[in-house]
Amino acid sequence: MSDIQAKLLMDEQDIDRALIRIAHEIIEANKGAELLAVVGIVTRGDILARRIAKLIEQIEGIEIPVGLLDISLYRDDVGTRITPMLTSTNIPFNVDGKRIVLVDDVLYTGRTIRAALDAIMDFGRPASIQLAVLVDRGHRELPIRADYVGKNVPSSRNEHISLSLAEIDGASSVKISILSPAGQPDSNQGGE
Repeated sequence: MSDIQAKLLMDEQDIDRALIRIAHEIIEANKGAELLAVVGIVTRGDILARRIAKLIEQIEGIEIPVGLLDISLYRDDVGTRITPMLTSTNIPFNVDGKRIVLVDDVLYTGRTIRAALDAIMDFGRPASIQLAVLVDRGHRELPIRADYVGKNVPSSRNEHISLSLAEIDGASSVKISILSPAGQPDSNQGGE
């Protein structure tokens, strides 16, 4: 599928504004940044997590611990995939008693978040876990709701949301497109 069929939902400035708003909402909801830690789900959630933590640091003047989480082996479809793509989890702080803000790029069925919750709990017992996503596209299969949302995008199941970030892709944007005739998106992005 070509980019001609993809519709731009958010450009780089829209993404930046959404992340600034999310950072402010996190600070307000937690009455500051004390005991906060941010954990991003790889591959794009961890980049967004670092951006959010940096924004919170700029606003509050407090360094926020940041971790990255690979949920590949926690997924409920791990047995149906040929080989899970493994990256390394790196949570360089004790999660016990922390208010964890879990960050993902696109929230869709909720299955990725369920896996992430299981993975975090293997590291200890946080005081709370909150969810921040750049895009919430609906279609939940599990009872999961984001606490902080950059943009709600009502979509159909035959549409695909793709997020590009400058750190990986050279430019930042969120686009929506129709799935290919085979029913598969052009890339592996789009959230679960």
